[in-house]
Amino acid sequence: MKIAFSPCPNDTFVFHALVHGLVAGAPGLDVTFADVDVTNTAALDGHFDIVKVSYAALPWLLDQYELLPCGGALGRGCGPLVVARPGAVVKRVAVPGDRTTAYLLFRLWAKENYEIEVVPFHEIMPGVAAGKWDAGLVIHEARFTYQNYGLVSLADLGEWWEQDTGLPIPLGAILAKPEIAAQATEWIRESVRMAWADPDASRDYVQQHAQEMDSDVQRQHIALYVNEFTDSLGEAGYEAARTLLARAAQAGITPAVRL
Repeated sequence: MKIAFSPCPNDTFVFHALVHGLVAGAPGLDVTFADVDVTNTAALDGHFDIVKVSYAALPWLLDQYELLPCGGALGRGCGPLVVARPGAVVKRVAVPGDRTTAYLLFRLWAKENYEIEVVPFHEIMPGVAAGKWDAGLVIHEARFTYQNYGLVSLADLGEWWEQDTGLPIPLGAILAKPEIAAQATEWIRESVRMAWADPDASRDYVQQHAQEMDSDVQRQHIALYVNEFTDSLGEAGYEAARTLLARAAQAGITPAVRL
């Protein structure tokens, strides 16, 4: 069975038990590591059986996949940031993918038109610091590390979203082929609960794949992005996703979709 998720600490923490054959009844997995800006489009051909994508990409994928109620990344206080050098005049903005939730939020938030360039996530902060772009839209562990590049936060889009809607921010979704969705939900939820029951079990796996190698940052990342919504979206999680995609469709950014 083919699965794709990011090498970020929250995903490797969540999927450790499942990938390593510790979940009873789950099949062996062929794992592809790729950030969501890659899987958002790589999933279009239905190559993967289970795949982590951005909520913003769902309108192009729900004809082939079903949204699972667990395993993803939603929450509060965990949204993308717009970062820049102090005092920079912002005209050019680097973003980590044109179908990411981060960029969708940016488009819903922005009052001006900016020159946008899509670049790999790991290049954004060094590039902004070097003056290649005026600002960058950052996600993942950048929330904890952007100051290390001498950058400042111009906007917290998660904070903006929460104040405007009162809802958690829907970032990363787990999709599965419809014929295995029910089983995949059980496998992934069990993997999440095993990770919480023994957090040290996945430590080496997380460390091996993390782009940010500082162990304290890894722990902060996991604590922020692996939360009650990872175990179960619940009504608040589904309402957050429906609200995001309804606003995007209303703004003409994405096709309309039903969840």
